[in-house]
Parts: sequence; structure tokens; C-alpha cells
Amino acid sequence: MKKCLNYKYVNSKTIHSLLIVSLLTVSCGSSKKVASNKSSGSKAVSNTESLRNLDSKFNGKISKSINEILKDAEKYLGAPYKFGGNTSSGFDCSGFAVKVFEENDYKLPRRSADQAETGNTIDIREVKPGDLLFFATAGGTRVSHVGIVHDIGNDGEVKFIHASTTKGVIISSLKEKYWNKAYLHAKRIL
Repeated sequence: MKKCLNYKYVNSKTIHSLLIVSLLTVSCGSSKKVASNKSSGSKAVSNTESLRNLDSKFNGKISKSINEILKDAEKYLGAPYKFGGNTSSGFDCSGFAVKVFEENDYKLPRRSADQAETGNTIDIREVKPGDLLFFATAGGTRVSHVGIVHDIGNDGEVKFIHASTTKGVIISSLKEKYWNKAYLHAKRIL
């Protein structure tokens, strides 16, 4: 009888583990590829190259409040990924955005899909530091990842800070093939 109970426990534990792995796969930054024809605000992005060679309209100036948000985001660089996490001991992508904005008295919804419904949709060429970028990392067009625009290079390269499932809180670029293909749209919260 005891052996039978252990077997059920193992099966239950295995099922639980598989469920967690499945959830991680569809949350913040799985490695599944996504089709590259996505809408970015009012203009459709027809191919990967159009995001790699942006003609950004960002003038390099940011407000004090956005600068504070970026400083708070940067202090978490290297923090590990943790599904459902929203503290320095571990973040998921939406928990990271919530924490950083919350520290600056701005309230965001907890889920990245809900965050994608807030603020104003902007064209990728209009983004500036502090804006949110949304991605479909699990296939299709469903929002499953969010990052905060960190800076825009002179060449229009958009860099964003986010909680990656594999590397924790890092700065990535839309020039990276994975993020470029997964990009959906941008939102301005502030």
C-alpha cells in the first residue's frame, strides 16, 4: 500500500512539474519563434529589417521621472528570473515592470497582457526610454512578455530592460533576431 501511495505522489509531483514548465514556456521569454509580420501601433512591420534599421524620432532628452524609473530598473540588473516574482530575489517580466513603476508611484496591472492594454499605442519609431515593449514569445500574437525601453542608440537601435527566463534582469536589443521576431507593439504609459 505504501508503495502505491508513493507512486501516486510521484505522478502528482511529475504532473505538477510539467504544469510549471508549461507555464514558463508561455510566459516571459520562451524560445519559440514567432512570425515577423506584426503591427506596431499604426504602421505594420513588414519584415525584420524594418526594426533593425529604425529612423527613430527620439531626441535624446528624458524627463526626471523617466530617468528615475530607469535608475530603479538598472539596480535590478542581474536579479534572477522567478515565475510570479516581483522582488529583487526574483522577477518575471510583468512583475519587474510593476515593481519598477510602483517604486515611482505608477500603478501597472500585474499581467503583461493587461499591461499591453494600458497607455497609448505608439509606433516603434516614436519610442523613448520608459515606454513599454510587448512581445509574443509563445507563438501567435498573444502578449506574453514585456520590457521597458532603456535607451535608443544614434542608429535607432532600441534597447530594453526586462526579466528574461534564462538570464534574469538584462538589457536586450530589438536588433537581436529573437526579440525582433517576437515584437508586437509599444505603449507609452507616462
